[in-house]
Amino acid sequence: MLAHRSSGVLLPVTALPGGYGIGSLGEKARRFVDFLSDAGQSYWQILPLVPPGGGDSPYMSPSSFAGDPFLLDLEELAREGLLTERELEEARWPDPDRVDYAWLHRTRPALLRKAWGRGKARFRTELEAFWEQESDWLPDYALFMAVREKLGGAERKDWPEEIRRRPETLEALRRGLAEEMGGHAFLQFLFFRQWTALKAYANGKGIRILGDLPIYVSPDSAEVWAEPELFQLDEEGHPTAVAGVPPDAFTDEGQHWGNPLYDWDRHRATGYTWWKRRGEHMARLYDMVRIDHFRAFHTYWSIPLGAASAKEGHWEPGPGMELVRLLEQVPGLELIAEDLGDLDADARAFIAGSGLPGMKILIYAFDPVGESAYLPHNCPPESVIYTGTHDTPTFVQWLFDEASPAERDYAFDYLRLREDEGFGWGAVCGAWASPARLAIVPMQDLLGLGADARMNAPGTMGPQNWSWRVREAAFNRDVSDRLRKITRTYRRCL
Repeated sequence: MLAHRSSGVLLPVTALPGGYGIGSLGEKARRFVDFLSDAGQSYWQILPLVPPGGGDSPYMSPSSFAGDPFLLDLEELAREGLLTERELEEARWPDPDRVDYAWLHRTRPALLRKAWGRGKARFRTELEAFWEQESDWLPDYALFMAVREKLGGAERKDWPEEIRRRPETLEALRRGLAEEMGGHAFLQFLFFRQWTALKAYANGKGIRILGDLPIYVSPDSAEVWAEPELFQLDEEGHPTAVAGVPPDAFTDEGQHWGNPLYDWDRHRATGYTWWKRRGEHMARLYDMVRIDHFRAFHTYWSIPLGAASAKEGHWEPGPGMELVRLLEQVPGLELIAEDLGDLDADARAFIAGSGLPGMKILIYAFDPVGESAYLPHNCPPESVIYTGTHDTPTFVQWLFDEASPAERDYAFDYLRLREDEGFGWGAVCGAWASPARLAIVPMQDLLGLGADARMNAPGTMGPQNWSWRVREAAFNRDVSDRLRKITRTYRRCL
């Protein structure tokens, strides 16, 4: 699958620079693509493009298929006459370093409704075609969002029973909320039009998009509302058990995610139709996809509802190799497996038997005594090495705040780290030198940033998670030239 040595940069779209409070699919995204091209890179890895959910997380989204309307390029909408210059000015946000999701939720929906009001007649034909093309998910999503909006943003679990259970009120809801459904569908039409154009621009520059498929869905999602039979729910529509992981390298207490678990017997009985649709959707959006928490295909951690700790969970068998093989048969869907965490021998054998490239994380490599599979010289060719991920500390944060003195000394010796060179660059060289055919560096590590730039700390909540943004000044010739030289040195340029 990974045919040649290559490399790329991990930067969420939300973290792109821009004046409207969050990254967008517009000119700054193209500027970053130009930067990657100048730097000799082959991949832009992003986080899920779905709307954020609880805790502003893209892994707790109200939809597995929708795009995040907050990422729309407002300036393009203004050029099309859907927004005014005054409205653009009012949408500006002064902080270039952080996404303020609370502010976005207060201000952006009303602004986007104005775009819908101006565009619904002009784009009627295109919107009807889009609705038909996306009919396997868009009507359910648009109705779910319209209902949630009508109920003041209440979560599905708090909806009135006659709506939460859905069948008796479905047609009445559709009739009564037709205008609101149209607005949500229109924003999806705009999103996928802008994303398709951005992806085409990236591909034209030789940059492939590496996307992300969250393994689970949110309990407050269109999928759980529209297709409850696919999940482990009780008669009232509440989860009977939820997802998470036991204690591992990320946390001593384990992680209690709270996502509903799949009813794998039901999925199997349908021939995994929902998963096939999801795979086909991913293949349209991305050139390669990272399957989040891949080990759950083998065994998943089931936490009883109401458990005080993730430690109270237990392992249950997942769908196994039959689902992996089905996804591999989806045309155009190239996969890598997020295989991190505490894996037993059976899980490791399952992941190896899948044949999918796994992940190796540099900051976990420096056990000063034992031999680590994450050390660059131990990485197999059919793998992807990262200096860090969106869930880890940045390399500099780990080096000086979290590594033990012995780990730090070993990292200095192994990577030949020098302060005058920049510690992040030493990590890049170590990853790029490895046998792994694909090497990825988060933008924070490329810039040598510390704790303030961490994207997410698993098991925690707060405005620091998912909010970091890069400044446009980072996309400069000095950085791109230096990265290109390293990439050429380690034979990762095409």
